[in-house]
Amino acid sequence: MSLQEFQSKILHLKNKLFRFSMRMVNSPTEAEDIVQEVFIKLWNNREHSDQIANIEAWCITATRNLSIDKLRSKHKRTEGIKPGFDLQDKSPGPYRQAVSNDIIGMVRKMMEQLPEKQQHIMQLRDIEGLSYQEIAAGLDLSLE
Repeated sequence: MSLQEFQSKILHLKNKLFRFSMRMVNSPTEAEDIVQEVFIKLWNNREHSDQIANIEAWCITATRNLSIDKLRSKHKRTEGIKPGFDLQDKSPGPYRQAVSNDIIGMVRKMMEQLPEKQQHIMQLRDIEGLSYQEIAAGLDLSLE
């Protein structure tokens, strides 16, 4: 992939990938870093980019994976901090948190049972907020 191809095919995804990552990590700085990492990873492996059937889908998946990695590493860093140091605790109570965690766990389990392609489409629809037409166009699918 040449620099011109990279600029024309990949760089226009910057804002979409940023918004997608931002929804997951909730930090503009971290979202920018994640998108930059995705672009660097793709650029460093550009000689194999012709093997990728759908570059946009690959970028979205890479962004999702790096965002999840960032959240996991953030969770590990804050694991050792004891609760109660905040003067104002605005988090939901233990019951609401437990219910939320249960619901999130059930949704994740159901999502994991779906075929990978359906998982990806749900991710694009529900997290990225793409329309069915945009998803179909991006993944070369028919709405029928």
